[in-house]
This record gives sequence, structure tokens and C-alpha cells, in this order.
Amino acid sequence: MDKILIIQTASIGDVILATPLIEALRQNYPGSKIDILVKKGNEPLFRGHPHLRNVITWNKGSGKYVHLLNLIFSIRREKYDLVVNLQRFFATGLITVFSGGRTTIGFDKNPLSKYFDRKIEHAMRLGKRHEIERNLSLIEPLVGPAYFPVKLYPSKEDYERVKKFKNEPYITISPASLWFTKQYPKDKWVEFLTSLGEKYKVYALGSGKDAALCDEIIKAADYKRSENLAGKLSLLESAALMKDARRNLVNDSAPMHLASSVNARTTAIFCSTVTDFGFGPLSDDSIVVESAKRLACRPCGIHGLKECPKKHFDCARTIQVSQLLAKI
Repeated sequence: MDKILIIQTASIGDVILATPLIEALRQNYPGSKIDILVKKGNEPLFRGHPHLRNVITWNKGSGKYVHLLNLIFSIRREKYDLVVNLQRFFATGLITVFSGGRTTIGFDKNPLSKYFDRKIEHAMRLGKRHEIERNLSLIEPLVGPAYFPVKLYPSKEDYERVKKFKNEPYITISPASLWFTKQYPKDKWVEFLTSLGEKYKVYALGSGKDAALCDEIIKAADYKRSENLAGKLSLLESAALMKDARRNLVNDSAPMHLASSVNARTTAIFCSTVTDFGFGPLSDDSIVVESAKRLACRPCGIHGLKECPKKHFDCARTIQVSQLLAKI
């Protein structure tokens, strides 16, 4: 098999959960040229990746469908031997169908899956499978029933750039999320830092959009041994910093998967969502923190919501700070 294309144009976390396919295909087809298609903005995850030939981007901003058409023509010219689509949406189904790939594979939930050469069941059975196992099931007929971890490759330069932050024991916090109901409340983060007693250096991580929230938490907690790095580090630099932290405290969001990609020590806070959906942390040393209160409304959906449907947000507010401190 000479040329392979993997398609995953969703969010950062979903893209990280696609990386086991790269590892599996590289091991089983060492001479192949592997490309991955991602949403524009996620390509920095694969800067310098040793197992990829090309990282193709789809600009979903202005002129989204013009870009899609150009993308399909570009992919057809490559004449891929294998096209693997991890998404369950029409647009990526269209790319797959018109890719010209010799063999096309995707999940049966994709609306165009009947036109794929192989379609695999995407079974969301609670507690049965992690998402990476569901993803690997797409290529199981080709590589066998093997397990491969999520894995990213920060460069020597990435590690060198964050080396100056590693001069003393430290933890990282990633307090933001795209979804309100996945985000541990701001005042709870403040309480956590106050309870920590300045035992460790604390680095706040996130995108530039998260910087204000991180500033507010640090200022309200008056935590002297802290630094806001949100928006100041690349994704791979953040992963390089997470790798050697005494603990990385994250929501059920992209930073959790970033920590898993370098097998970093992780405390994952699950508010409205549950690990039974198959998106939990994968590091060897990882714990999940969630409410001890039985809530009939939890989980309120597979993904996060913009507000608590019940208005009380007890799934987050009843998570005690002592639970976060337990393994630090």
C-alpha cells in the first residue's frame, strides 16, 4: 500500500484521538506515505511528525465550500490506495466518495457510507469502548485487533522552549472549555489554588481566548507562584510542558487529550459528561474526578452544552476541591 489518507476535520481532541491510526498504519505498512486531512488551525499538532508525509488542511472559514471543492480535486490527483474517514458528517463523506481512493473506509453513521467500500459500525455503547478503539476498528481488517496509544511528537525545540519553566516542581491547570457544562466553575478553580497553599509553581494553559479566564482565576486566588501561559505556547509546547508536571488538571476537553498524547499525569474533571461515552483520559497515571451526588440529569448529552438545562449545574458545583487535591 503506497499512499494512505486519514480524514479527521473535527476539533483538536478528536484529531488527537485519531493518532493511533497513524501509529498502527506506520507499523503495518512501514513503506507507505501517510497523509492526514484536518481543519485549518489544527495542523500545528503534527509539526515535524515522523510518520506523516503531508498534513492537508481544509479551511472551514470564508469560502468553505469553494475550499471543499478544490480540496476534493487535490485529493483525487493523489490517487490514494486507502482513504480512512473517521467522521460521521456529510462533507467528509463527500470527500471520501469522490477521493478516487482505491479503498475507502468509514463509519456506518456517515450519511454517504453506503458508497464506501467498507463501512464499520460506530457503536456508542456506554462503558464498552474508548473512542480510540472505535477508530481503530476501521482498520482492524488491515492491521488486526491491536491497541495503539494516542501519541504526538513535540520536537527537541519544543522541549527546549519550555525548559525554563521546569526549574521547580510544578502543576498545570487548563480551566477553560468550549462548552459551559464541561467547564469546572471559575470560583472552584480559585478555591483550588487557595487550598494548594503555594506548594507548587502553577502554570495556566489554554488558547489566547482562555487567557482572560486564567488571569481572573490567578488574580482572585492571589496565588503568587503562578504564571498565565494561555496563548503563549503552541499546542506541542504545551504538551512538552505537561509531560513533566507533577499533575495536569484538566476538564473533559482538548487539554485532557493533549496530556494523554505524551502520557502525562492527569486529573480529569468530568462535569456534565461521563467517561462511559469513551472519551476519558488515557495516560498511565490518570484519575477522573466527578460529582459523588447522584443526578438523574447527568449526563445531559454526549457533548457539552452552553448552559445547564436545569439551571443548578450541580454536576460541577458538587465536585469538591478536596477531590482535585487528592493526588497532588
